[in-house]
Amino acid sequence: MLSWDEFDKPEDGAAAATPTPATPQHAGAGIERIEREADASVSDARAVSAGDSAAVARAKAALNELDIAEGLEDLEGSAARVQVDEKRMINCRADLNQLVPFKYDWAWQKYLDGCANHWMPQEVNMNADIALWKSQDGLTEDERRIVKRNLGFFSTADSLVANNLVLATYRLITNPECRQYILRQAFEEAIHTHAYQYCIESLGMDEGEIFNMYHEIPSVAKKAAWGLKYTRSISDPTFQTGTVETDKQFLKNLIAYYCVLEGIFFYCGFTQILSMGRRNKMTGTAEQFQYILRDESMHLNFGIDMINQIKIENPHLWDAAMKDEATQMILQGTQLEIEYARDTMPRGVLGMNAAMMEDYLKFIANRRLTQIGLKEEYPGTTNPFPWMSEIMDLKKEKNFFETRVIEYQTGGALSWD
Repeated sequence: MLSWDEFDKPEDGAAAATPTPATPQHAGAGIERIEREADASVSDARAVSAGDSAAVARAKAALNELDIAEGLEDLEGSAARVQVDEKRMINCRADLNQLVPFKYDWAWQKYLDGCANHWMPQEVNMNADIALWKSQDGLTEDERRIVKRNLGFFSTADSLVANNLVLATYRLITNPECRQYILRQAFEEAIHTHAYQYCIESLGMDEGEIFNMYHEIPSVAKKAAWGLKYTRSISDPTFQTGTVETDKQFLKNLIAYYCVLEGIFFYCGFTQILSMGRRNKMTGTAEQFQYILRDESMHLNFGIDMINQIKIENPHLWDAAMKDEATQMILQGTQLEIEYARDTMPRGVLGMNAAMMEDYLKFIANRRLTQIGLKEEYPGTTNPFPWMSEIMDLKKEKNFFETRVIEYQTGGALSWD
């Protein structure tokens, strides 16, 4: 094995020289000499030689005209070294390409946790699901309706979330450590869409029917339409924050996508599919949903932290009108999900019914309201599905479906609903 210390030993027969500590003046002179030699070397590299082709000579000549200051002036933020106090969630003027120093350690930690929790759909065995789905009496019609409705909604819902992240949220959030997590989230949304496609393909479903369901089934279409209305304006490349009106518009988008789309719209479907898994039905699909739910729970917690940080830094945005609108958004989302629950299970199935799901969704809505500082609108509502909390507890989840479960490396550090 090599030891780097060996490189400091004198060669045979050579006397070991005792280095003389450099004074600051000697160090400064040495640095200046290195800089001069580097500049000369760069200039030599730029010189056109006899062996250069016409294209190479033209490229070198073009670089002689490069104006560094002009080339960098379009970068977001100022050119000064970034200080922590200069960093802000929105409307920051510091250089957004300088990741450190961190201001929001929670954002960086969530990025690290997301990376440690990586998984891929193909790692889940779907053989049992395929056999059950193809069996004439494997599932009831109510159960098949639930599987198809949920794959139809989720297969496009995560694409809508990813579009909002990439086209709007990433551009308008002006904090680099938060942007780092948003990039990770966008990749996870791609994995989720991949997972739904993998389930649809494995089960041999009509892909056109499932992927176009958000156009054809009203209970699915209404949820998609509701989310999209908060995206249209801020997805415009010319949209900018910086005024009270535009800042509020962006804040409403974050509430719509994190608190409602990911924080409410997913819960009916996840509960239904995971309930099937608990009954040893569609265990591969349920395992995929289990991993997705863990990711989405982290997305939700990250989004709520961002929303609350924006409120702290911009208290003027969180006025009575904004609080009322945020409350209305969460209540509207809850109502749409209640209607979706009634459509997906018009009769009792899997140990649950629409009335129980309505109670659960009201319980979830209360959580969303209080998480962003609003009062509960469904007082006294309790959770009729306590096992859902256990499923989101990573420490209790190993071998839940008696299939190969991917170990989550940082589960103890995560907090779920």
